[in-house]
Amino acid sequence: MDDRLKKIEHLQTDEERALYNICGYEISDCVFAGPKDGESAVKECRKIAVKNCKFSLRYPIWHAEDYSVENCVMDVNARAAVWYGKRGVFRNCDLNGIKVFRECTQTVVENCNISSFESGWHCVEFEMKDCRVLSEYLLLGSRDIVIRNCRLDGKYPLQYVENVTLENCEIISKDCLWHAKNVVAKNCVFKGEYLAWYSENFTLQDCIIDGTQPLCYCKKLKLINCRTENCDLAFELSETDADIKGGILSIRSPLSGVIVCDKVDKIVNDVTAYDCKGKVIVRGKKTYNF
Repeated sequence: MDDRLKKIEHLQTDEERALYNICGYEISDCVFAGPKDGESAVKECRKIAVKNCKFSLRYPIWHAEDYSVENCVMDVNARAAVWYGKRGVFRNCDLNGIKVFRECTQTVVENCNISSFESGWHCVEFEMKDCRVLSEYLLLGSRDIVIRNCRLDGKYPLQYVENVTLENCEIISKDCLWHAKNVVAKNCVFKGEYLAWYSENFTLQDCIIDGTQPLCYCKKLKLINCRTENCDLAFELSETDADIKGGILSIRSPLSGVIVCDKVDKIVNDVTAYDCKGKVIVRGKKTYNF
């Protein structure tokens, strides 16, 4: 955005499509709220910069292109807040309405607080940095995702995603990264049950994995210098090459590959319907062949 933008300042409105189809504006210190409950306040707009505004109506920013949103608040009434956007940047915002992002392309989200059920579905080229997120089914079916220095909290994040980079994140979840493809996670902490079942081409490096039955039914799974906590019945029917620092409670019938660890409390080999050929090597002690 540049200094040639026209200004809209200190507007308070609850009209339907209050700023429809505008181009080349800075919108600052405005409030979109009121009894008329007009939806779609900023729709079909291009080259806009939204600053220090509050949104309390449905569908506030749809079909925007080349836009930025800074220091803004979208409260719980701002349902389905940002849909079908292209080339958008969000900084220092509080985003609280249900389904905040949907089918957006080339979106950057920095230092934002997001509390939004079903956020980020079917997005492409979605980058998130220094954010705190509470969301069920975060980024379902999205692809080309980069998430750095974030805390993600919610039961089912990152399902059916493709081409994902995770760095320095803490993820508290259940059923995280199910059916995910082409994922690299570095220096991340995963807490919860059933991590990344049915994933494909998933590499974890310098990560901590905490929770029951992680990493089952995976293809091309690789762990580099990772640590486990409270992990039992791990790697069931997975194609796994793993280097685990420390111990693991139990490993169950890996389909193929080699798992190296310092200690394993229990080996479970009860999956008889498959030809499991995985190997577990306990450093300096024993090798288990399935």
